[in-house]
Amino acid sequence: MALDLSNTLVVGISATALFDLGEADKLFREQLKIDVEKAVVQYRQYMLEREDDPLLEGTGMPLIKALLELNKYSDDKASESPLVEVVVMSRNSPETGVRVFNNIRNLGLKISRHAFTGGESVIDYIEAFDVDLFLTTNVGDAQKVSDAGKCAVALLKAPPADRVKPPTDQVRIAFDGDAVLFDESSELVYKSKGLDEFQQSEDTQQGVPMLEGPYASFLQKLAKLQKRLPFGVEMSPVRLAIVTARSAPAEMRVINTLRAWGVHVNEVFFLGGLNKAAILKAFKPHIFFDDQDLHIENASTVVPSGKVPYKSDSPLNKLKSVK
Repeated sequence: MALDLSNTLVVGISATALFDLGEADKLFREQLKIDVEKAVVQYRQYMLEREDDPLLEGTGMPLIKALLELNKYSDDKASESPLVEVVVMSRNSPETGVRVFNNIRNLGLKISRHAFTGGESVIDYIEAFDVDLFLTTNVGDAQKVSDAGKCAVALLKAPPADRVKPPTDQVRIAFDGDAVLFDESSELVYKSKGLDEFQQSEDTQQGVPMLEGPYASFLQKLAKLQKRLPFGVEMSPVRLAIVTARSAPAEMRVINTLRAWGVHVNEVFFLGGLNKAAILKAFKPHIFFDDQDLHIENASTVVPSGKVPYKSDSPLNKLKSVK
């Protein structure tokens, strides 16, 4: 019988998002400009010579560790699906991936699913593994997943040099609102017509729930996870926050949308244009998701951060190019 993962949170993560493989990746890309075949051979040799060497943590590692820790609350019944599953998805071949496998074992990470594709794109396997969130450092892969709309996806920034430490007994995730949790229509009003028109529009529609954005299904899966844990949502170790540039009178539409979705969020911050990094430093998330470069660049200096790419045909891309 196939394992039912409909109630399981499944996170797919590239090897370069889980571990810092920057040195090997740089070597490969530099040689790739000169000779493709030689680049593959040199990369293979580099990885084989270092397959027992430890790797530094990648940007996604704190989140993965915290999520896997939740499985201690899983029911031991064979019929019960796990709370969390992690799939490492990599363009490495199984042979060049031995260093990744060894580091996973040495860290005691309970990850049993892998997709090592020997240079081919991992994107075709997102749906096969029932992935809810895909974390990657590859721009092209992130864009393809976004365009396909198969799951939430983030392009991870480099790990913060001086990362704040989140609580060890919780999973903390922070989200931007518009064009991340919610659809991009409100963001389009703001970008094309300005702040006054945006606030008036949102105040007028405060009782009208926003449409789902690229992270809505992921948020709803987190809500399912909260309900499966042996805690009330207020005391759950899964703690969720929305950190948005919105302010009054545009705040009530956010609250009413979450109510309509039946989703509990622990904290909401309406910043009215203030720097998000200061709030995130205080909240201490394992990861933060935002769609705008300015917010991501600031946030990534203090907390692990991932950019949510727009679909290629999004009007927001056109507005960016015009500006």
